[in-house]
Amino acid sequence: MEDLSILLKRLNDEGVDFVIIGGFAAVAYGASTLTRDIGLCAALTRENVERIRAALSGWNPRHRMTPARLSFLTHPSAGEDVKNLYLETDKGVVDILSSVIDVGDFERLSRAAEVVEIDGCEYRIMGLADLIASKEALGRDKDLLASRELRVIEEKRKP
Repeated sequence: MEDLSILLKRLNDEGVDFVIIGGFAAVAYGASTLTRDIGLCAALTRENVERIRAALSGWNPRHRMTPARLSFLTHPSAGEDVKNLYLETDKGVVDILSSVIDVGDFERLSRAAEVVEIDGCEYRIMGLADLIASKEALGRDKDLLASRELRVIEEKRKP
């Protein structure tokens, strides 16, 4: 998890505009989920993609879903539209999506996001209700298990 925190901090320091989603967000809420990657939702504008490249440049970022495992530093070319990024780096795996199934796009997630502190830095994480909805929409056993735990956390947070 230490490398994932370093990865988050570097993205934040480079000014990448993102919301933490998925398992890492669940952990931030107190879930016992084990995660080995970071899921983010971001507006994948040309500017934000270039900030992501700058943040990851020293860590050999490559597209993990392509057979050739092309370098993210050169593919896609500057200015080319990007919808999602599935990257592997020397510090860990980071998936950056432009929208989350059954929840919405980056703007929608941003409006409902909560702010948490992780290793001394403040980050926006997916709202708890949105996180539960996304886990249930995915429908995988591990996501359904996480959604049940997140519902318990949600109940405990109610006044």
